Amino acid sequence: MTPTEIRNEKLAAKIIKNLERRHIKGYYCPTAKEAVELVSNLIEDGSSVTWGGSMTIRDMGIPAALHARQSLTVYDRDLAADREEAQQIYLKAFSSDYYLSSINALSEDGQIVNVDGTGNRVAAITFGPKNVIFVVGVNKVTQDVDSALKRARSTAGPINTARFDIETPCKIDGVCHNCNSADCICNYIHILRNSPRGKHQVVIVGENLGY
Repeated sequence: MTPTEIRNEKLAAKIIKNLERRHIKGYYCPTAKEAVELVSNLIEDGSSVTWGGSMTIRDMGIPAALHARQSLTVYDRDLAADREEAQQIYLKAFSSDYYLSSINALSEDGQIVNVDGTGNRVAAITFGPKNVIFVVGVNKVTQDVDSALKRARSTAGPINTARFDIETPCKIDGVCHNCNSADCICNYIHILRNSPRGKHQVVIVGENLGY
């Protein structure tokens, strides 16, 4: 193992232990390929599944792996014919058996931080789906909640506004301005510190994934 691989494995072990204190089941996969297989195995045959607007989920190839399983009912908003159909898929997320999402930042003590523009993702994370599976690269791990919030707003925020091509101050100069822009994507700030009934799981991947 390389020094980086040794560090990632030890860091993940520490976080998984802290997640368990919060009633969140944690897993570690050294590679994205292994993580795709694990996530698929965590989803039972006959289940319904969907995901939020995560580049991590898409770039890893998780949607393709789930579509390949004929036993699953997959709600994929990327295949919607129009905005109205996409909206219906958003709503189906709340009654799905599994909801997949990435994380804007994960603190070493096991707290999960996400920011959202419209609130659909943080709403589904919080209420509705029977199970929530987070997939997160080690690049999103931070020391504590304060640094997690800073990462979500100062790193993920400006990159995502560039991806969406929307007009916010952070898109212009890459720096968070704590703005009240009409296009702000930091309208909802969500910290998951404990999982009710153990509905949440976290798959940590030993690669840099997403923003």
